[in-house]
Order: sequence, then structure tokens, then C-alpha cells
Amino acid sequence: MIVAEDSAILREGIVRLLGDAGVAVPAQCGDADPLLALVERHRPDAVLLDIRMPPTHTDEGLRAAAAIRSRHPGTGVLLLSQYVETGAVVRALTEDPRGFGYLLKERVADADELAGALRRVAAGQSVVDPRVVTHLMRSPRAAGPLAGLTARERDVLALMAEGRSNEAIARDLVIGGKTVETHVRNIFTKLDLDADVAGHRRVLAVLTYLRG
Repeated sequence: MIVAEDSAILREGIVRLLGDAGVAVPAQCGDADPLLALVERHRPDAVLLDIRMPPTHTDEGLRAAAAIRSRHPGTGVLLLSQYVETGAVVRALTEDPRGFGYLLKERVADADELAGALRRVAAGQSVVDPRVVTHLMRSPRAAGPLAGLTARERDVLALMAEGRSNEAIARDLVIGGKTVETHVRNIFTKLDLDADVAGHRRVLAVLTYLRG
């Protein structure tokens, strides 16, 4: 893994936390300029980077993430942000959520959660911070493909968007694994995601949710 964060204290803290969780960090940097060269040199499974980095602290991290995904599509990207920012981030996610994640910086204090998120994006899964999911669910939405989902199916889909497995969803919602499987099948059916549809149905369901 490579860590790109302009705050030296936070960056060193993240590297130490990841090391404690068994995640090797061969390189780190404080701005987006050297990041692409580091990715080219080390070919990491995933990159953790801040959305806002020097020199303008606007979207340097997001642009670097786009470049990494274009040049190294097998490298997972996990974005960090101080605040809930859904505009540009959600647009980037909806282009292709595979191997792409977005967490708030408050999550970095939990080494296991952070390491787990990095491993999921490295494996090609998507990860969205629960607070971002909550923000999206509370935002007004026009009637669309999600309108036919029940409240429980929306709960399941929201957890899918966070990158949760069926087993984790069952634990979080305190329901049986078979019940989760039924909800997931219903979601696929209601979103017209047939078994032979091109692409991974779970990813496409999350994509539909984010576009909402």
C-alpha cells in the first residue's frame, strides 16, 4: 500500500496503524506530484490518498486517483476526506466503483476498519463510508429504479454500498444469512440485473444506488 496525505503527523499515524494491522507500506508522500511515480515503481495493491492535497487543496487527490485508475486499473484506490463530499466523489464512484472507496478521516483511528477497507478495494470491491451512505439516503431523489425497493432492501443495498459481505450484512441487521440472500436476489430482480447481465451484479446494484 502507498499512503498520500499532506499532514505528516496523520500520514505517519496511518502508516503505523496499518503496520500494526499487518499491512506493509513501502512508500508514502505528502502531495500528489510524486504519487504516480511511486505507484509505477512499487505497483501497490492499493493507494490511500486524501481528496484535498497541495498545492491548492481542492481536488488534487481526486485527479491523482483518476490517473492511477487509468494507468493501473488493477490498483485499488481509497480516498480520504475530512468532510462528507458527495459531488465529485460520487461521480467518480459511479463511473466505475470496482476497486474504489471513500472514507472519512475519522475512520483512520480504527486500524482494522481501515486495513479492511484497503484490502477490499485491493480485491476490486467498493467501499463507501457509512456517513456518506446516510447522507445519500437522506438526499431528495426523483422516482427511479430504487423506488420499488422496500425499506429493508434499501438497508441491505446501503450496506452493500459500504462494501459489506452478506455475512456482515446479516450481523449488522441481525437477520439470517438466507434472509440476506433473499433480499439481495430481490434487489437484483427489481433493478433488472439478470444473472447473465454483463458485469458483476453486486457492483452494478451499488452503481445504481449511487446514481439513485
